[in-house]
Amino acid sequence: MSHHPVFPVSIVIVNYNAGVLLNACVNSCLNEARQIIVVDNGSCDDSIDEIKRVFHNTNKIQIIENNKNLGFAVACNIGLHVATEPMVLFLNPDCKLLDGALQKMVVALNSDVRIGMVGGLLINEKGMEERGCRRAVPTPWRSFVRVFGLYRYSNRWPRLFYDFNLHHQPLPSNAIEMEAISGACMLTKLKAVEDVGLWDEGYFLHCEDLDWCMRYRKQGWKILFEPNAQIIHQQGACSKSRPIFVEWHKHKGMMRFYRKFFYHQYPLGLMGAVSAGVWFRFIAIASWKYLKRLKFSLRGYQKVRKF
Repeated sequence: MSHHPVFPVSIVIVNYNAGVLLNACVNSCLNEARQIIVVDNGSCDDSIDEIKRVFHNTNKIQIIENNKNLGFAVACNIGLHVATEPMVLFLNPDCKLLDGALQKMVVALNSDVRIGMVGGLLINEKGMEERGCRRAVPTPWRSFVRVFGLYRYSNRWPRLFYDFNLHHQPLPSNAIEMEAISGACMLTKLKAVEDVGLWDEGYFLHCEDLDWCMRYRKQGWKILFEPNAQIIHQQGACSKSRPIFVEWHKHKGMMRFYRKFFYHQYPLGLMGAVSAGVWFRFIAIASWKYLKRLKFSLRGYQKVRKF
């Protein structure tokens, strides 16, 4: 009987009201890594109680409970401070490692001393690749191209109208170097973190993974995308109850990212146009989501009245 390898990896899972998804996530990691760290950001559901109940027989899981939601980056750093293994996997609670996924990422990470980070193939429950698990850095110009739909001309002028989302391109057969991967599933070497620095806690939610990818590459570390490491990701499952809150921090994070890395590299006019586009996009999305929730609430109210 073959022995399943347990890898020298600390898995950091930042939880916020993930419900039963957290249980499934932890269960998929249990026989893969030496240490599992669950950092809870002030959840008000029973997800942490369930973890304590279901996995009470193992000492592999360490639970850290924050009194309030400190943000994703802060929680990741809290997990990093107690990580004991030479490799750390940051995994969203709405993710589930499929068989062999961690092993393939570990092999890719250790294939070169200058590889500092590896991401896997995030798929939905239908097996379709999710947007964002392999991407180019969304520079202000690339974001301008994306927001105004100019990426549709990328086939004719690929260098000018390059789309930073790469999920529509054919999957590579093996691990390839990438500008950026998703923070939903990100394996890194602890010594790379020591060189690059911790997650930027100025981000509350979203874009902190892009920030880290930029800093890794600036320090000379390579980032790989391993298409053979598959992870089921129920994207948005943990944030659907607070859509406008999430969109606010997503767009605020975008602005921090642009100002931090590109403010002095692009013309002021373009930066202004991108900033206006970001906030216009937020207003449009927030308005649509607000009206959608209002419509849903009114339907519920009408049903109650009829009853």
